[in-house]
Amino acid sequence: MPKQLINWGIFCLLCLIWGSSFVLMKEGMNVLSPYQVASIRLISAGMVLLPFAVKALRVIPANKRGVVVLSGLLGSFFPAYLFCIAETRIDSALAGIMNALTPLFVIITGVSFFQLKVKTLQVLGIIVGFIGLSLLVAAGSKINMEYFSYALLVLLATLFYGINVNLVGRHMQGIGSIEIAALAFVFLMIPCGIILSYTGYFSLPLTETVYLQSTLASGVLGIFGTAVASVLFYMLVKRAGALFASMVTYGIPFVAIGWGIWYGEQVNFLQITCCGIILIGVYLANKK
Repeated sequence: MPKQLINWGIFCLLCLIWGSSFVLMKEGMNVLSPYQVASIRLISAGMVLLPFAVKALRVIPANKRGVVVLSGLLGSFFPAYLFCIAETRIDSALAGIMNALTPLFVIITGVSFFQLKVKTLQVLGIIVGFIGLSLLVAAGSKINMEYFSYALLVLLATLFYGINVNLVGRHMQGIGSIEIAALAFVFLMIPCGIILSYTGYFSLPLTETVYLQSTLASGVLGIFGTAVASVLFYMLVKRAGALFASMVTYGIPFVAIGWGIWYGEQVNFLQITCCGIILIGVYLANKK
């Protein structure tokens, strides 16, 4: 099978998996707190990847392990909690649309920290993207300072994603995708377990149907939306480059919008238009 066809297959699969993640967060938070949902998500991912951790410690050079753990923190740990907290006040569809800003932050952080050279068209794309973001937030149905502050949490998560994409592309060539994910997530199981215990999860009536459903949604989110997707993403970054991998965010918003409508969220035409403006900005920013 041609290399390009495989790359696009991974790309589409990531769009579907990550686009579904936002509604799974909502489903998990039916009865669980955002901290519990994020913790279960990351612990589930770590458990799936646990068998690969021993090999990861053996094959990943000692001087790269710190970078792998940092990648896990920036690319999964902080964003997982930020998105869940944000979705207690904003719709999952809006979170999915804002996630499309990731490629813009790939460029911004690449210029700021990784000596990436930027062109005039890329600057224009960044400006267009953030105009779309401003209009998108203003188009929300619950405009107040609390709404803005929770939307900013999603923005911070996409900033962390942008840094992580550059980090993986620059410092992890030659390291296996599964090994990167395994070491990162097994490490994250420790702080997540502490958070889960501290928030009283194990004292909840976990045998009741609503708690089982929310726990299951959080676990599925971790296994597929984090473990499987992270391996696929690391693979795509190394196969096709950081910018191509980050372009997966073109498809994520539309999957998220579809799930949001199915879930009963109010998605208006102006929000979809703003999504289009953001994606035009992303296209311009990534045009060579």
